[in-house]
Amino acid sequence: MRHFQLNRITAALRQLTPIQRKLVAAELAMLDAQPVSIRIAESRFAAGAVCPHCQSERAIRHGHGNGMQRYRCKDCRRTFTALTGTPLNRLHKRGLWLRQAEALAEGRSLREVAGDIGTHLGTAHRWRHRFLTMPERIQPPALVGVTEVDEAYFLLSFKGKRQGLDRAPRKRGGRAAKRGLSIEQVPVLVARDRSGATMDCVVSTANTVTLSASLKPFIPLDTVLCTDGSKSLAGVARSLGVEHHAINVSAGIRVDGPWHIQNVNAYHSRLKSWVAKFRGVATCYLTNYLGWFRAIDRAKGNGLKPVQWLALAVGGSS
Repeated sequence: MRHFQLNRITAALRQLTPIQRKLVAAELAMLDAQPVSIRIAESRFAAGAVCPHCQSERAIRHGHGNGMQRYRCKDCRRTFTALTGTPLNRLHKRGLWLRQAEALAEGRSLREVAGDIGTHLGTAHRWRHRFLTMPERIQPPALVGVTEVDEAYFLLSFKGKRQGLDRAPRKRGGRAAKRGLSIEQVPVLVARDRSGATMDCVVSTANTVTLSASLKPFIPLDTVLCTDGSKSLAGVARSLGVEHHAINVSAGIRVDGPWHIQNVNAYHSRLKSWVAKFRGVATCYLTNYLGWFRAIDRAKGNGLKPVQWLALAVGGSS
């Protein structure tokens, strides 16, 4: 930019109202933050670029585009950046990404996020679930040693749906029409070993076949399962061929020597308390919230920094 052009801009700034100056300052701050977001995204390729189209590692630098390093694959000949194939690809306003990551770290509501960042409520919702796509997929490779297994139940929710409901909308999460377990309750299977590694997932029904299929990829044959003694979970242990210790919690037994399910039940309590502050979570997005909380719990109280949340969102390491 030439000197006389800069002088014109400076003169125009002096004529702005206080509100307009704040808008300009926010825009400049966003532009300053954009290179930080790009640098975090490009750190995915610190050990070498991998083509997202064919997974080849034979890639070369191929100019720049939209402020990012572009690459070209020598095998499939297609070009890409560090964002290609990630949930954040083609997402605009990169300068605001760190603030969105900060909102995830703090667990803010959508209305708070929309007000703080200055986006539409729908944009805040879309960004939240784009950012949670990769954390939702992160599960431990395996659970080792003594592993506690139990189900948690969440109220079936169609939050945000305006049409097609066969009942009156609930307010602020609401309550089930019937006491106890029913079709209004969504089962979430949680398995946690004594080292703190946790897997969880939404299951269609809490029967032996479904629970066994969900747990099998995470349970080696030398695992010892501790459960509440339900028939379904006892069937899971037989199906997987692992040692099983049932704790008769309904009879008031909490601990039987080294066998108990207090760790997994404590995780249930923390998870439900955390989800409750959102005043109801739509069942179709429940898996994203499970992944969100797993990432928080893995940090063991220290909390993930915004840059770590952003790295997770693009498929990097936290």
